[in-house]
Amino acid sequence: MIIAVSWLAVQPTIATSFESGRAEFAVTVNDLEIPYSVFALFVLPGELLSLEADGSVVSADASQSAPEQSALGWRWRAPGSPGIYRLDVTRGGHRIALNVFVLVPRDRVRNERLNDYLIGTYPSEPLNGNPLYEQPDGFIELTEANADTQLSPHFRLGQFPSKQSGGYPKYLVLREQLLLKLELLLEALNNDGRTAETLTIMSGYRTPFYNAAIRNVPYSRHVYGGAADIYVDESPRDGDMDDLSRDGRIDYRDAQYLLRLADTLFRDADYVELRGGMGVYRRNAAHGPFLHIDARQLRARWGELP
Repeated sequence: MIIAVSWLAVQPTIATSFESGRAEFAVTVNDLEIPYSVFALFVLPGELLSLEADGSVVSADASQSAPEQSALGWRWRAPGSPGIYRLDVTRGGHRIALNVFVLVPRDRVRNERLNDYLIGTYPSEPLNGNPLYEQPDGFIELTEANADTQLSPHFRLGQFPSKQSGGYPKYLVLREQLLLKLELLLEALNNDGRTAETLTIMSGYRTPFYNAAIRNVPYSRHVYGGAADIYVDESPRDGDMDDLSRDGRIDYRDAQYLLRLADTLFRDADYVELRGGMGVYRRNAAHGPFLHIDARQLRARWGELP
């Protein structure tokens, strides 16, 4: 399901040196509004994309099919082979670069594996009939060569794969709405005086195999590419949460700071369609405090103190 969000209506004034990566205009792709200078799209082989941006020109590499103008904008059909393809949307000397990931179709999974990478088994029916919990149509192929590909201004492909052991290629699922949420939260964090270049993704995508191995619920948003467990690790960069609450300690209050910041952000009428789920987790023997954030569309909160 695609979410339409009014991005250009709300642009906070950034009080730090943080560069938001927002473009000078927005492009709408299949009803998803993209306000960033670089962004990723995840499509099936041969999928048709409709792009709208008033007064813009859409171009592709010569090795791909050329975008065609339509009554509402531009149309472009994704190549038939999985991989990463580039579309440039330009207007008035400004550009939005779209990194289009053509997925490896789900029907190529054999015996729970895709090219020897263990995926596992998805539930056969979506949770309560919700289409967000349907089996993914395909998988992004992650290699050593493409791990640094930008998904958005501050997040790379290599930040999101399942934590299970195994070499390349790896395969994963991601939702564009999750990337939008993470970029918005990072911008709000910097706007609130907590300097961060990115958010550390402690857990992004999880294969059903790995999700079952850590005894998580089978319908976790992680296995559908719509969730990330995050923390801020900037000063010092030591693999642990920063003192965001500024009380001299690293504990659940720092994750709660993120929760409250994000909850306030996604109450804004312009971003309400991205409200989703968020919850605080305390330190244990395996990890420090962190915030779970997801794109389930329905509002859910947990871990907040009275």
